Amino acid sequence: MKVLFICTGNICRSPMGELLLPQFMPDLESDSAGTRGLVSHEIAPNSKRLLDQHGIDSSSFRAKRVTPQIAQGSDLILCFEHEQRKEIAVIAPTAARKTFLIDDFANMCVYCKEQGYMGGNTRQEKLESVIDNASMIRPMIPDTNNVEDPIGKDFAVYQAAYNEICKALQTIASATA
Repeated sequence: MKVLFICTGNICRSPMGELLLPQFMPDLESDSAGTRGLVSHEIAPNSKRLLDQHGIDSSSFRAKRVTPQIAQGSDLILCFEHEQRKEIAVIAPTAARKTFLIDDFANMCVYCKEQGYMGGNTRQEKLESVIDNASMIRPMIPDTNNVEDPIGKDFAVYQAAYNEICKALQTIASATA
């Protein structure tokens, strides 16, 4: 299963998601792109610093812009802002049903597990069942906030985004174990 992380420039949040996913769910494939991706740019220095502190190499990362092909070729798309989710629906309308805010999807995984809606034996099957049930369970999930874009902000904002991403990925991993 391929998970695509989407942010705006593809240099702060989405590369952290892409590079952190294997730490939580090594059985999944990860990628990232930006709705206004800064094509070929390296990861933001503060995002790199955070990943380096946790032993994750980001030296080969290069940003890219999301295309319909990238979105449609992914099984699950996780965004960090409501606006990004809307943009994916415009860029790749058929990918909209598998596109979620990262915190919303984490909450949906927990809800599906607790309510017995999660089907399947493998992590991929469980994630697919959450996606399939999303329209039914989305109204049951509390509203979540965007993961703040840290670009141009203090290191603490990068740290907060990193922590939110880790928390969401840990929640998804635990619910689908």
